[in-house]
Amino acid sequence: MRANEEMKVKQGTQAQTNPAVDRFINKATSWKEEFEKMREIALDCHLTEELKWGKPCYTLDGSIIFIIGGFKEHCGLLFFKGALMKDEKGILHKPGENSNAGRRTEFTSLSEIARNASTLKAYIGEAIEIEKSGAKPPPRSKELEIPAELQDKFEAKPAFKKAFYALTPGRQRAYILFFSSAKQSATRVTRIEKYVKQILAGKGMMDE
Repeated sequence: MRANEEMKVKQGTQAQTNPAVDRFINKATSWKEEFEKMREIALDCHLTEELKWGKPCYTLDGSIIFIIGGFKEHCGLLFFKGALMKDEKGILHKPGENSNAGRRTEFTSLSEIARNASTLKAYIGEAIEIEKSGAKPPPRSKELEIPAELQDKFEAKPAFKKAFYALTPGRQRAYILFFSSAKQSATRVTRIEKYVKQILAGKGMMDE
């Protein structure tokens, strides 16, 4: 009987919490209550809770469904395949101009998140079904141009070039967008140098 009781407690009504996410929330200097509420909603959807790229991350069989994050002006959920979601409530936004698949919610208060709790659960449910279906976002319409400074680095250091093109397409794209976004050539060079070791180690910008 005791074993059965322990199993019931472990199953509970929510997914298991991750101590790393506990620490993330406890250390938060802004959006702490909002993070706690979004986490509560996320755990009700029975996904695996992890900490990736320094953010609470919720996965299904190893595939990322969404992460929780905060910015200066807002906080919210970033759905990795949000572009495939219906967004009937019109609450999803592109994280950036060059975003292809990801879409995020933008909340500015705890009360706003609480009002949208049922909607968020429905959206998470939809995102889970999309992942289970194996659906993928449409391919990007154009290739990004390699900045001259990065091309120079490739020519100067062949091992760096080999490591860069061994990265996943998504990681390559993230680096190119970041390097290219700098207006000054000197800044682009500085950014590239900063991530040489990371790229040689086979890691993306957000990998630990």
